[in-house]
Amino acid sequence: MILLSFDIEEFDMPFEYGKSISFEDQLAISTEGTLAILNILREANIKATFYCTANYAKNKTDIILKIVEEGHELASHGYFHSEFIPEHLASSKKVLEQIADTPVKGYRMARMMPVDEKEIHKAGYKYNSSINPTWLPGRYNNFKRPRTWFWQDGVLQIPSSVSPLIRFPLFWLSFHNLPMFMLQWLSNATHRKDGYLNLYFHPWEFTDLHKPEKYGFPGYVMRNTGEDFISRIKYFINWAQKKGYQFKRTGDFAAEIIQKSRK
Repeated sequence: MILLSFDIEEFDMPFEYGKSISFEDQLAISTEGTLAILNILREANIKATFYCTANYAKNKTDIILKIVEEGHELASHGYFHSEFIPEHLASSKKVLEQIADTPVKGYRMARMMPVDEKEIHKAGYKYNSSINPTWLPGRYNNFKRPRTWFWQDGVLQIPSSVSPLIRFPLFWLSFHNLPMFMLQWLSNATHRKDGYLNLYFHPWEFTDLHKPEKYGFPGYVMRNTGEDFISRIKYFINWAQKKGYQFKRTGDFAAEIIQKSRK
């Protein structure tokens, strides 16, 4: 089973590299990538989960409605991508539910930063997918956190997938930089061990990021973006389907675990 998810946000990543980008461009780039993702999912006839900031959703309600109308899950990615207070947990959930007229059960913290699980539970979320259980220099060290799903403070935790033993992350940067045969090998090994994969990406990866003067990104971020990344993800999905792997929305996966825990 593969849980595909995408973090839809105002594209503010260039600020991390000393560049500025207008809010209109932030929205446009994320929207371009989201539409490309929806095309990929439609062609493959699979469903996914979209973690969205309330800030993006309020400015692009048509895209949010399109996501839900096509059968995908809508979850929260906070209110703003680069600003957080605990109150945003509940307020972002409320905004998304009002726009899409559908329950929002999942949460993912921006940049996989730590978040108080008691506050997550208080805000009414059923599951949280904010942990990358590995070490990422300059970001976090989660080597001591469980690799697979677990419960904490009444909230189901669904970490991003990492390989067994060395905990090599199967996240977005890996899909840009590793040879496809290695991604397939790592995915097989992890799925065999855990029974599922939890993979996450961002819409802006599906746009052309080869603009160092505009974005300031290093080569490992720009590599295999835009049409190249669309082709890579299509190839990976096709390979996984031929292997017999099923794709499922994260909320459906969480609901099955929650239901079993009540028996």
